[in-house]
Amino acid sequence: MTKDTKAQAPQTIIDKIWAAHTIVTREDGDCLLWVDRHFVHEGSHHGFAQLKARGAKVARPDLTFGMADHYVPTRAGAERQQPADTRRMIRQLQENTTLHGVTSFGEGHPRQGIAHVVAPEQGLTLPGLLIVCGDSHTSTHGALGAYAFGIGASEVAHVLMTQTIWQSRPKRLRLRIDGTLAPGLSAKDMALSIIAKIGTGFAQGYAIEYAGSAVSALSIEGRLTLCNLSIESGSRLGMVAPDDKTFEWIRGRPFAPQGHAFDAAIEDWRKLPSDADAEFDREMALDAAEIAPTVTWGTSPEHAAAITARIPDPANESVAAKAEAMREALDYMGLHAGMALTDVTVDRVFIGSCTNSRIEDLRAAAAVLAGRHAKVPGLVSPGSSTVKRQAEEEGLDRIFLDAGLEWGGAGCSMCVGMNGDVVPEGERCASTTNRNFKGRQGKGSRTHLMSPAMAAAAAVTGHLTDSRALLEGRKP
Repeated sequence: MTKDTKAQAPQTIIDKIWAAHTIVTREDGDCLLWVDRHFVHEGSHHGFAQLKARGAKVARPDLTFGMADHYVPTRAGAERQQPADTRRMIRQLQENTTLHGVTSFGEGHPRQGIAHVVAPEQGLTLPGLLIVCGDSHTSTHGALGAYAFGIGASEVAHVLMTQTIWQSRPKRLRLRIDGTLAPGLSAKDMALSIIAKIGTGFAQGYAIEYAGSAVSALSIEGRLTLCNLSIESGSRLGMVAPDDKTFEWIRGRPFAPQGHAFDAAIEDWRKLPSDADAEFDREMALDAAEIAPTVTWGTSPEHAAAITARIPDPANESVAAKAEAMREALDYMGLHAGMALTDVTVDRVFIGSCTNSRIEDLRAAAAVLAGRHAKVPGLVSPGSSTVKRQAEEEGLDRIFLDAGLEWGGAGCSMCVGMNGDVVPEGERCASTTNRNFKGRQGKGSRTHLMSPAMAAAAAVTGHLTDSRALLEGRKP
């Protein structure tokens, strides 16, 4: 049998993309991979500084894209109160991208926003691509069938100079979620439920492929949320195989292939899903019917439970290290074991971040808030200027404003607390973000992660609340 006709062993989507991007393999097994897309933001100035020190240039400026998101203020006039070094980082991004001929969606650009929102909506994220960015939540792009992961500062410089990156091959985990999510639930509930069940270290060293009927049923926005939170389970990345829903979502986007080129691309993309008999290093199955509206109570994404539950008792945890972490979390959060989650009051809400700031997320929050008034202050920050305009065209901004919340600009905003948008020390925030570590949203801040609908419900009631009760009788 000739090489051309010899049957190839079944491959996972992870194997296929890895093989297509491998340039060379070292004796230790690490591979030099070609990078199709490199996204840089304000924090990438270290990489550009290394280029300057070496007198080097960006190897492929046409495959590099700048996006101002982490340090861009999202409240009117906030830029005047920003420290000089922060303003300098925003300016440096524009200067560096201009110098090297890199397309940039900088501050004030009509398509500016969070990298993990802007890239998919602009058609920069495509099935089968290998994508990197100096941000851990780059796994978001896996929702469209891309192999995407975050990289460190030295790796940013390496990619800028060579358009390649050295990587260790990850193990492969297929996580199937079958069944149907109950009405009122979202991909955020799915993701938090997964992390609560498997923990933050279960998937360490793995690349995850999400599969199953419940995953297929998710909108592309929902898949983006699911893959965004992959990193919180300890995995290298998460991805969903592309399907017809993926192709239609990408069709016509500015940087996507157009016309006959798009049709040809689809033919290639249809070859990406894992082969029927492909082997994974680990497999896991979950039932979507067991997923409930979920919130976090501690200082790790795995400190999560159904809104109908009570805060667990560390005394019942058999693993000493986990029990101690639970005790420390409860102390920091000012909560106690056995407390009903619905008795936890909040001081403010935040709806935004690369996890939950797309138009679908804003619609979900607005469905709860329409005609109601918030008991606590809050900020709603769309993920991109494009999302902001669409939300305003649909009148969602008026719903938020009429409810007493603040309608902000596009950016990472209060998720990361490094741009002036912070949760005051000691305050408790119902947040649609991805991390609830100590001080994540500001020094001494206390964060409860949840879906946009759940955050909106907390705004209306002033405490953690099952959003389904506020959606009864309303149009979905």
